[in-house]
Amino acid sequence: MQIISFLIIAVVVMAAGVRYLENQSVFYPVRGVVATPAALGLPFEDVFLKTRDNVSIHGWLVKSTTARGMLLFLHGNAGNIGDRLGKIQMFHQMGFHVFIIDYRGYGKSQGRPSETGIYLDALAAYDYLRGRPDIASSKIVGYGESLGGAVVVDLAAKRELAALIVDSSFTNAADMAKLVYPFVPSFLIKTKLDSIGKIRAVTAPKLLLHSREDELVPFALGEKLYQAAADPKEFLEITGGHNTGFDGSQEKMLRGVTDFLRRNRVIE
Repeated sequence: MQIISFLIIAVVVMAAGVRYLENQSVFYPVRGVVATPAALGLPFEDVFLKTRDNVSIHGWLVKSTTARGMLLFLHGNAGNIGDRLGKIQMFHQMGFHVFIIDYRGYGKSQGRPSETGIYLDALAAYDYLRGRPDIASSKIVGYGESLGGAVVVDLAAKRELAALIVDSSFTNAADMAKLVYPFVPSFLIKTKLDSIGKIRAVTAPKLLLHSREDELVPFALGEKLYQAAADPKEFLEITGGHNTGFDGSQEKMLRGVTDFLRRNRVIE
């Protein structure tokens, strides 16, 4: 009986430790927003909205005079919307309205991040856009970087998007955990982030971007996610590290995204 009790205690302690590591690995929220689109000369609207579970989340709506479409921007697991000004500017230059949100616990958004919570945040952002009379609901494109890729795939499985763009993302949390914590049994991982299971049923046009030099999310996982996706789909290989690929591949991304959206008749 003593051995059994010891084993039970050991499993409980291990599970608690895994849960702590898991929470620390998935989300790196930062509260202070150091810059706004005004730093780039872009006028914007501060938007606060409520999720289904009554959490207030914050975002920016940066409108374009050309209005080629609406891009819903779902960022990665670290920092906040103030760290994404370069990409906001790129999509704005493409002629898109850009709506970027901070998940709960990030920036000026209330609450604490969780997998279920960030999915609810994306749904609230999408439904907010659909409710605005000045936004063409048939032209909403979802863009997700890294963790945001899992969020945009989940959104695309639940709501109608004109297209989705998945940038430097992964298949699921278990595959990532094997790389970061190979000693942890997969059955102890609570977080799912199951993009590979959800993307098979997404019928909207899909563009997946990834770099072979990505040191955080292996290129192989991006390829695996692409292979699992249903048509229509395209893959664009970029260069650079996980957090630096945009710096060296901005022109390639701009051309690639524009051409993809044109081929799928999302923009003229």
